[in-house]
Amino acid sequence: MLFTRGLSRISRTCYCRRQWAFSSLRNNEQQLIQHHNQFLSPSHSSEEVWHFRGIHSLVSSALSGAGQQAPDQSSSVIEEQLDPFSLVADEMSILANNLRSMVVAKVPKLATAAEYFFKMGVEGKRFRPMVLLLMATALNVPISIKPAAATVDTLPTELRSRHQCLAEITEMIHVASLCHDDVLDDADTRRGIGSLNFVMGNKIAVLAGDFLLSRACLALASLRNTEVVTLMATAVQHLVNGETMQMTTSVDQRYNMEYYMQKTYYKTASLISNSCKAIALLAGQSAEVSILAYEYGKNLGLAYQLIDDILDFTGTSTSLGKGSLSDIHHGIITAPILFAMEEFPELRAVVDRGFDNPANVDLALEYDPFSAPYV
Repeated sequence: MLFTRGLSRISRTCYCRRQWAFSSLRNNEQQLIQHHNQFLSPSHSSEEVWHFRGIHSLVSSALSGAGQQAPDQSSSVIEEQLDPFSLVADEMSILANNLRSMVVAKVPKLATAAEYFFKMGVEGKRFRPMVLLLMATALNVPISIKPAAATVDTLPTELRSRHQCLAEITEMIHVASLCHDDVLDDADTRRGIGSLNFVMGNKIAVLAGDFLLSRACLALASLRNTEVVTLMATAVQHLVNGETMQMTTSVDQRYNMEYYMQKTYYKTASLISNSCKAIALLAGQSAEVSILAYEYGKNLGLAYQLIDDILDFTGTSTSLGKGSLSDIHHGIITAPILFAMEEFPELRAVVDRGFDNPANVDLALEYDPFSAPYV
């Protein structure tokens, strides 16, 4: 049962990060509800608490999807599980249409490539914009607005449009990174269909990713907020840093959990955390609240990737929309293996030989109870 303990260790790690995120959110909630009561009716405050519950449910659902439910009985705001996507379903539909219009290109082949992952049916989970829209609702009213100037009828509409724009920008950056990653990984499937590089070639896939980044930059400039631009530019830089770290890992770094977590922050958590902070900044929230939003996004992003590492072993190609066991076949050492090696040092010899030889993959998986789907 080599990877069982690896799964258990990851579940505990995710649980700790989830608890931290919940703690941050509860602190944030108390500040915001106290602030909101100055401007909004009780019904509005209840609506925002409802979105807090949605964010709580999001993390719990992610853990549950990995085969480990970790309820937080001490929290009074997660009395029931909610479908977080249902809370912003209408906006997500609008966001999908906006994205399709934003990636239109004059060059036909580029247009086909740019819209490839925004077509109906292949938009993916859209996890990031959903989190940001929920966060935006929780941070509804800018602290800098005085009571007399807080026009409930007009302020939320203008502010919400800016938050929706940021959610669209984040999704474009994410999809651009997928286009580039699939080229680097020589992937042939993504979201249940042929990957863009497989269908249209590496050069077009790279250019499509570049085009999406340029569109994201134009939309970002329209927000006219230098601090938000800096945050999102940092997230793009971190995506490059993380991918480079993965490509150039030394032998010692390959087995180092701190190195792995830093790479994971760059590749996954940075975009979520910096986007959450940008949402808070656009809402005019204090530096303290902005940091809480950032830390929430960071821990959520790290937990998200740890769950994804598990699903690479437990999922199927159909459920994942891409090949299972992808990381191990590419020689990428992820959290399940790292934790398993701590418990079973003999695995190190198998990993040292590499996974270019399918026999080594099979040898490692002989200990793996997840050779059949676990969830």
